[in-house]
Amino acid sequence: MNPLVYVVIFGWIPFVLCLFRWMPTQKAVILSFIIAWLFLPVVSFELPGIPNYTKIAATCYGILLATIVFDFERFSSFQFSWLDVPMLVWCLCPLASSLTNDLGWYDGFSGVFYQTVTWGLPYYLGRLYLNTWDGLRKLATYIFIGGLIYIPLCLFELRMSPQLHRMLYGFHARSDFIQTIRYGGYRPTVFMEHGLMVGAWMMSAALIGVWLWRTQTLKQLWGIPIKWLVAALLLTNILVKSTGAILLLIVGLFIIFLSTRFRTSILVLMVIAAISLHLYLGVSGNFPGDRIVAVVSSTLNEERAQSMQFRFDNETILSQRARQKMVFGWGGWGRNEIYDKWGKRVTITDSLWIIAFGMRGVVGLISVMASLLLPAIAFMHYYPVTVWKHPKVAPAAAIVLLLILYTVDCLLNALINPIYIFACGGVVGLIVNQTINQTKTNLVQIRTQQTLRD
Repeated sequence: MNPLVYVVIFGWIPFVLCLFRWMPTQKAVILSFIIAWLFLPVVSFELPGIPNYTKIAATCYGILLATIVFDFERFSSFQFSWLDVPMLVWCLCPLASSLTNDLGWYDGFSGVFYQTVTWGLPYYLGRLYLNTWDGLRKLATYIFIGGLIYIPLCLFELRMSPQLHRMLYGFHARSDFIQTIRYGGYRPTVFMEHGLMVGAWMMSAALIGVWLWRTQTLKQLWGIPIKWLVAALLLTNILVKSTGAILLLIVGLFIIFLSTRFRTSILVLMVIAAISLHLYLGVSGNFPGDRIVAVVSSTLNEERAQSMQFRFDNETILSQRARQKMVFGWGGWGRNEIYDKWGKRVTITDSLWIIAFGMRGVVGLISVMASLLLPAIAFMHYYPVTVWKHPKVAPAAAIVLLLILYTVDCLLNALINPIYIFACGGVVGLIVNQTINQTKTNLVQIRTQQTLRD
């Protein structure tokens, strides 16, 4: 680790303050999140009294401070909604888990603080700054641009192996370099913790790009027709060797094109129902993992099937453990894991759902999944797929679909991406604002009609 790490990570808060001075606040917030996620080092500093200081913690602290200094009236625009309840419950779950496991108030509040910084603050900032059509359009556009910027970096690491993080910051983001080797080559990590994160980012950028192109929401960028930029992103998606991300991209494009073509949301609702069924079977201990592995083995490859078998076997054991503390889970300190008689951990928690279930119980699991899915369901209620092709709605629709695909990914991986959480808050903010405005319009119409009658 070289001195540049300390300069960048601790200088990020002042830099965010400068962004607020240089550009409109909404743009500053979006760029703060995306630049931090794409380029800041994967590092975690233990500081007294606060959760570990990471690039996302630095971003959230910087934006909060900048909002207090430059945009204080923004706080008064927040109006609590029932759609915020799942995120609130998820952030408070650590306290209930600690108290029900006799871990004490300090441990509980420490967990609440960590969960709030990791999940609550990006969501809250999305509620404040992404609550308009223009805000979600900007986010979608910058995700697309971020994917384009990552193309040459991914190509470099495909040829030279994942070295950019070491070259710039003096250390590899992950100690297990073996995981970067895939299909006889390398899987890029760039400035993220894992190659799966890069794959998910490129998938998101490609899906947004395809939809912005097909709906003619964005026709060119930097003087280049968008179709060529989208083609480059799609090709890079294949090259980064993230099978899961490629499958999610195919599924996402299949859903959004067929749904808008046939003017029905049945496919989207089927995916949400499949997620719910997966969670129910996993929690109840009836998940048919062996049958899924058999299908994967026959359709994809044996290596992928063995990986899934290992994952499902672990989740079966961990689910049995979690059911012993069904409501609020085991809390922290690895109590949700399984250990041998020498105290060595014998299980590996790969997916977010089993981590949430084991540590925070069924209350935590429902709240975190509802935090991701409820905004999408509410969006479809107010803006059905029949209007998703409209240039005004298209960027938000693509982001909503990404939230659903991210939830699918959470069934297999535990890759917390603050951009999705940030977007989740933005979708809720848009719905709340539109509902309030519609209510005000209706009230004006009612009062006008009443006045005319009188």
